Amino acid sequence: MKVKLAEGKQFFYPDLTVTCDSDDDPSLTYITGPKLIIEVLSESTEAYDRGKKFQDYRTLPSLQEYVLISSQDYLVDVFRRAENNLWVLESYQGEDAIAQFQSIDMNAPLADIYATVDLGEPPDSPDDTPRS
Repeated sequence: MKVKLAEGKQFFYPDLTVTCDSDDDPSLTYITGPKLIIEVLSESTEAYDRGKKFQDYRTLPSLQEYVLISSQDYLVDVFRRAENNLWVLESYQGEDAIAQFQSIDMNAPLADIYATVDLGEPPDSPDDTPRS
């Protein structure tokens, strides 16, 4: 579903959006009061998602968390709105980490988030290198 920015004419299509705003009519093609927005990063969109798009999303007064999920590594960055409209970053890294989405009172193990994603085998550590 599209997210309409407060300014009115700009829309984005996030990968996942959660709204609890009763003004967000499910019969419309867009929402205006998201509480949580999640974007899955790709190499071609990461800079935009972290930069200009996040700048635009911050204009939404309802937005409490903006989540960026890496498609390359077990890495989830959660930006949370704090006092005085400051945004605080909390990063969760590694297959055993558990991401916290405070805006919807949910914990998400990265193992579950990445359950259907093939990240490939990690490179061999120097200790695993065969010796001759």
